[in-house]
Amino acid sequence: MSRIRQERLLLIPIVAAILALVLEHSVLEAGQIPSLMGAAALIAAIVVGSMRVAHHAEILAHKVGDPYGTMILTLSAVAVEVLILAIMMSNGASPTLVRDTIYSAVMLDINGILGLAALLGGLKHGEQPYNDDSGKTYGVMILTAMGISMIVPEFIPRDRWQYYSVFTIGAMIALYALFLRMQVGTHSYFFSYSYPSRQAGRPWDQPKAAGTESEVAKTVEDEHEGSTLWSIGVILFGVVLIGVLAEVMSVLMDAGLEGTGAPVALTAILVAGISAAPEILTAMRAALRNRMQAVVNIAMGASLSTVILTVPVMEAIALYTGQPFVMAMTPVQTTMVAITLVAAAINLNDGETNAIEGMTHFVLFATFIMLAFLGL
Repeated sequence: MSRIRQERLLLIPIVAAILALVLEHSVLEAGQIPSLMGAAALIAAIVVGSMRVAHHAEILAHKVGDPYGTMILTLSAVAVEVLILAIMMSNGASPTLVRDTIYSAVMLDINGILGLAALLGGLKHGEQPYNDDSGKTYGVMILTAMGISMIVPEFIPRDRWQYYSVFTIGAMIALYALFLRMQVGTHSYFFSYSYPSRQAGRPWDQPKAAGTESEVAKTVEDEHEGSTLWSIGVILFGVVLIGVLAEVMSVLMDAGLEGTGAPVALTAILVAGISAAPEILTAMRAALRNRMQAVVNIAMGASLSTVILTVPVMEAIALYTGQPFVMAMTPVQTTMVAITLVAAAINLNDGETNAIEGMTHFVLFATFIMLAFLGL
């Protein structure tokens, strides 16, 4: 019973799912405004559900430790994103939704999360140290993965897209397999940083590896974690619940935005924001506690995971259905990604971040939002 009481926040998405299934047709018949209001309410419920999934993923990550903890957190976040994308694509969403969502996630993770965290952390602590090997490794892998899956497709003939999709799946799997080997094997130190102790009694200032989000989310052992099976059960239930909510939300959003002239990218930004919500809060806490390594792992790791895991899953779905997605980025998107990765390569090259570096990325994030509302 105590465990059930701890999951009382899950009542919000559960009740929302029941109401959505019962009232879906009534809301659609009521018009655009009620449909938009219903979609907004379901988005809020999905965020609550994803927060609980991320919480239990952090519990499992804390139990198994690095580098397996990072894998659990990454896979849980990507599972939510892929599930929402798959459902929305099955409901006839824009063929550019997958591309726009991945692009939006990279902008949100690197420019939004990393930029704001480095800005706030820099204003509070000055220069914040981290392992520069991690930033370099993440950066070159993100550039390679996005180049293969979202730039080169522009030059692939339409009648040969299946061949390149198969190649892309294999390339992403190979990159991710190597990345996991680096995390587990001799290069695991790339993604950790030992912080000097500042004040006794503060767990987050004690020297330890900083390789996962769990290091900042679980700073004090005063929270009832429950059993491993319970956490796994909640994660699986949460993912199914999010799938139900996303199914109805997709229908209501399409009905509510029809004929409004809203930017096509708005849906992609929402999907990226839903999956990144838990990461945003964790990164801000880490930055304010002067643990920039965790922020780098969260922001850059989430970007890499979004590209390297979402692409092969969605490409496999395209091959299965026989309906290709538009994966090639627009010139504006390619330019923004190039500027972002160049700025990240320069900023994450010396092992310390500061408020100026954070501000450069946050301005790029503001530019991304502005371009989205301009329809670019």
